[in-house]
Amino acid sequence: MTTHLTEGARSESRRLADLRNDAADLERRLSDTRLLLDRELAESASGWSEEAAEPASGYGTASPGGRAYARNGRTEQLVSRGRPSAYAPRLSPVRKVAIVAAVVAAAVTAVVLMLPGAKASWPTSVSTVQAEAARACQNPNVMSEPGQVNFACAKATRQILWVFALLTSADNPNFDDARTGRIGLEPITPAQGGEVAWSLNLHHPYSPANPIDSLAVAARAINNIIGGATFTAASGKQVVQPGLESHPANCARYTGSAAVISRAGFPKLCARPVTSAAGQAALVAAVYRKWIVGARPVAARDAAILFENANNPGSPRAQAILRRLPNSKLLG
Repeated sequence: MTTHLTEGARSESRRLADLRNDAADLERRLSDTRLLLDRELAESASGWSEEAAEPASGYGTASPGGRAYARNGRTEQLVSRGRPSAYAPRLSPVRKVAIVAAVVAAAVTAVVLMLPGAKASWPTSVSTVQAEAARACQNPNVMSEPGQVNFACAKATRQILWVFALLTSADNPNFDDARTGRIGLEPITPAQGGEVAWSLNLHHPYSPANPIDSLAVAARAINNIIGGATFTAASGKQVVQPGLESHPANCARYTGSAAVISRAGFPKLCARPVTSAAGQAALVAAVYRKWIVGARPVAARDAAILFENANNPGSPRAQAILRRLPNSKLLG
């Protein structure tokens, strides 16, 4: 195992060194091409000045610089080479050099983009929350009860946790909003979090400022919103609380089928899983609006866009959200 890792690291190091060498070589070629372009432009400007000095009559004379002009020079050129076609003009040396310069510049750009650090990326806090979410999702009780829905911690959809944390608290576990009463990463109040935390069998009192606790609560809450929950009321009776997947219209939107599964004592669930990218994005937006009471549609849409582009931070739509995120009021 260690040998494979070492060989892989060496191979990656060689690849990066080759890319950097290619970039440097292309940059040198671009510099040389630019110098050639400047020289051609200077010579062309000089030639144009000399041609302008030729008398309009076309008869042979000498220019002030001593250069002689043959009166029948143009005639000979037309006889020997023909008249230039208006439909297929020849490229001048200047245009050729300019084209080469553009090609080399494009090549340099392509190589530079292949180097690490050149590509767009998520804020550094995202990787921290991803690692914390992985730990929080090890809690076996984050699934909804009794339906066992686990959208929030499934490997393919777990990004919902860091997306919500990024949008609502800038990934800050010490987030404290006096206006809404929210503390920590999850976008609910400590009282709401405490109501969820009892079902997680946490080994210590729930702390919304602890990112593992906070994300575990968030995962359970998301799964309950999607899959519903069954709980015991004060009267001792079982109360079935429906989730987003308890309604045929929602199932048609998320899964493409309105069919639902109905079992006594269980919330209804969509008969088909939510697997399509469009269906998952629609579900994420619905969860956001269900959880963040009063959230604007643009906030839910932003959550869905970031969720869809979890592996593509360079997406123009994702980058636009990140640029406006620090100054936006997504909860108002």
